[in-house]
Amino acid sequence: MAQQAEIPLAERNDQELVTLALARDPAAFRAIMRRYNRRLFRIARGILRDDAMAEDALQEAYLRAFRHLANFEGASAFSTWLTRIVMNEALGRLRKANRTPEVSVDTATIESRVLDFPTGSPIDNPETSMAQRQILKLVEEATDKLPEEFRLVFIARVIEEMSVEETAELLALKPETVRSRLHRARALLRRELDQLIGPIALDAFPFAGWKCDRLTEKVMGELMGP
Repeated sequence: MAQQAEIPLAERNDQELVTLALARDPAAFRAIMRRYNRRLFRIARGILRDDAMAEDALQEAYLRAFRHLANFEGASAFSTWLTRIVMNEALGRLRKANRTPEVSVDTATIESRVLDFPTGSPIDNPETSMAQRQILKLVEEATDKLPEEFRLVFIARVIEEMSVEETAELLALKPETVRSRLHRARALLRRELDQLIGPIALDAFPFAGWKCDRLTEKVMGELMGP
């Protein structure tokens, strides 16, 4: 009888990956990070409104989560447990930053970032590519201007496409509060973006490719170090 092929890690469920990670399987840690890097980065950035700070917060949150992985009891989804750790880390950094003098940001570097698009392939038309980058930047800037209570709901529901129930559990809100805050967030965004909100917003705050690989390896270096 032919031996059954082993299920790739990327196709394992969260609990299976957690079990392997508890056994100190490096591939399991990497699989978890690759599965959640994009969502968790967006959540951190939604709080901190700064790419570099969000990446640092995410790295520290991963290390904290992985070092206390045995504390995950399954009372909520693993993704929710991870997201709460990221949120706590980001909120802690935000409170600390608000107690220190403002640091100037190199806006030229930020504006030069090239954003990924859903096709995953290069866009041949330079004019179309430029227009899409400009629209995405407007979406990011408008989202950054939202009050925090509306911004987090918008990111969870629209950008991350989480359900009302998932968002309510994540943010410790009632479902009706999630709905009302999302309605208010959309109204505020429409004032600046009019018809630009929708499918385009789903690709704001990208976190993939080399950036994803770099964070994954940095966390692994700390976690599995000498």
